[in-house]
Amino acid sequence: MDLLIAALPAFLASLVEFVEALTIVLAVGVTRGWRASLWGAGTAAAGLIAAVAVFGPSLARIDPDYFKAAVGSLLLLFGLRWLRKALLRYAGVLALRDEEEKFRSAESKARLLPRSSGFDVAGAAVSFKATLLEGLEVLFIVLALGAKGGHALAAACLGAALAGLAVIAVGVAVRQPLSRVPENTLKFLVGGMLCSFGTFWAGEGLGVKWPGGDASIAVLLALTALLSWMAVRVLRTDRPRVGLPA
Repeated sequence: MDLLIAALPAFLASLVEFVEALTIVLAVGVTRGWRASLWGAGTAAAGLIAAVAVFGPSLARIDPDYFKAAVGSLLLLFGLRWLRKALLRYAGVLALRDEEEKFRSAESKARLLPRSSGFDVAGAAVSFKATLLEGLEVLFIVLALGAKGGHALAAACLGAALAGLAVIAVGVAVRQPLSRVPENTLKFLVGGMLCSFGTFWAGEGLGVKWPGGDASIAVLLALTALLSWMAVRVLRTDRPRVGLPA
């Protein structure tokens, strides 16, 4: 159960973030060349992996109650951000993310970057930045989910690694944005999971005795899904839509 709790949200969250990073990496590769694009993405990925290897084991030395309260609170805030955006999109307040449009925008920006003789530093920097920014969210989720102890960190890393391999494999095969990935549905699922896990762990860290132990997470998930459904129903009105930032 602990392994599933760590691996599944890590896999789904990483899938979303890696798809978004892939869009930029593909745009740089198509417009400026694959050497710089892959070098930038690979360097960022290597740095993130090193950060997990360095900071992951040290989490076990932190006081478990304080750490659970802190990590749980952060996971809750992180999940609420994802959940909010997903619900606004389901309700029609925000437009669904269009990976093909993001690809065209990134492609246009990449063409405007200055070119230099030899290695394309500008192209590599764009690819590096995109992979690093999306990867930092994955890094936080992996470390937070792996903080439960035992084999949780390994399970969270495995989930993230499988998502990365899946996105890379499909990206290499199709060489175009993965517009068919249900990005908003995945964000909704991950947001609900992080909210539920965050509430559970923050409560444990503060001394709450959850009835049924880890089984309470399922109840929290169900409650989050119910409240989310109600929120979408309330937001789906005939009033004019406000152009909120996506």
